Amino acid sequence: MRFSYQVGMSDADHYLPLAKAAEAAGYDGITIPDSICYPQECSSKYPYNKDGSREFLESVPFLESLIAVSAMAAVTDTIRFATFVYKLAVRQAPVVAKQVQSIQQLSGNRFDFGVGISPWEEDFAVCGIPWERRGKRFDEQLAILRGLESGEFFSFEGELHSMPANKMCPAPTAPTPILMGGHSDPALKRAARVGDGWMCAGADMSQLTDYITKLKQWREEYGTVDRPFKIFTTGQNAFTPAGIAELEALGVTDVVIAFRNVYELEPDHSLEKKIQMLNWYATEFIGPHRA
Repeated sequence: MRFSYQVGMSDADHYLPLAKAAEAAGYDGITIPDSICYPQECSSKYPYNKDGSREFLESVPFLESLIAVSAMAAVTDTIRFATFVYKLAVRQAPVVAKQVQSIQQLSGNRFDFGVGISPWEEDFAVCGIPWERRGKRFDEQLAILRGLESGEFFSFEGELHSMPANKMCPAPTAPTPILMGGHSDPALKRAARVGDGWMCAGADMSQLTDYITKLKQWREEYGTVDRPFKIFTTGQNAFTPAGIAELEALGVTDVVIAFRNVYELEPDHSLEKKIQMLNWYATEFIGPHRA
């Protein structure tokens, strides 16, 4: 089991000291959420909390996630980073490809790219991207990201994207792991078919078991079981040794630790309190788990 610390939805001056503190404490990774803006009016429902509301995000500070990763990577040496998850479907794939490749160059390949579509139609409206056929758009974007990492000339002709041949330099020295977000069957199938992993935004053990069972079945069906595959989940079950063991037995490879339930509008902690809590968890659970 690997342990990641969740950074984000906090004051901008917390990011760098938290990254350094998490690395020093022995965490394997840092995860960063992604959000562009908060629409004044919204009819879409959020699928990962109890009532589908998004009020918990209003006035919550969000740095652009790839910029945040770059800054934290610059002040650390070994800890990995992952977006959890980046709303790729509302962005331009070639521009994002260049950003991700630059992060890999500057960080020494310490970045896992967690991506998703976005459950909110308003995100698409703000960015001027059609909501319709968003799944197909996302699939084509994934193909473009993969192709542009080759370092060779790559073109793409799809139903929604047409890109002339081009190449990007410097090319990454290793492929970027692309991890899929989403809990729906299409999202899980996409993760099993083309992903290097899957990220769970929150589930009880019964739900998580069901999701992972489906992933295993579809990976068998798609013939991808021999490919390395990471499974991230939030860490509400990882605050006892037995809970960590249960997650590990289920197939979870990475657990994300946080000490604040933003869905319930819990206030943010001070920087000093955050460092104290992440150090406490590392001493109580990460160290003994590795012993």
